[in-house]
Amino acid sequence: MPGADEKLAALGIVLPPPLNLPPGMVLPFPWVNVRGDRAYISGHGPQEPDGSLAGPFGAVGESVSLEEAWGSARKVGLSMLGSLKRELGSLDRITGWCRVHGMVNSALRFTETPAVMNGFSDLILEVFGPEIGPHARTAIGVVALPLNFPVEIEAEVMIGG
Repeated sequence: MPGADEKLAALGIVLPPPLNLPPGMVLPFPWVNVRGDRAYISGHGPQEPDGSLAGPFGAVGESVSLEEAWGSARKVGLSMLGSLKRELGSLDRITGWCRVHGMVNSALRFTETPAVMNGFSDLILEVFGPEIGPHARTAIGVVALPLNFPVEIEAEVMIGG
């Protein structure tokens, strides 16, 4: 059975490089914090394949549609996988996805945050399969996110080797 690295290649997916931060922005924490057999992944936003910030920007259910937000959540997944690959050397070191916490920049009364987060979960399940990919998940609506992202996601994975 192909590993995650091989699966990405077969799907023609190229992971983005590190995020190009806006001028003057400093992040005093690592994107991935490895502790023993766990990797804690800091909140990621959507990126374009060149490492730039990916739009659309704004609140889902207002200036961003559900379909666009689903795509943004998928891009967050690609951004996160890029950070994990740089830190771990290979995504095949991931032995299980533990939990995923998704925050959706939501218009008042927008309640479809789980559907937005499916963009992320669908990618993880596609790449890691039914043994490693399943994860516990939270999808909450928030009033605003950094850089006006429509979605920000953090996660925890188990790692080996």
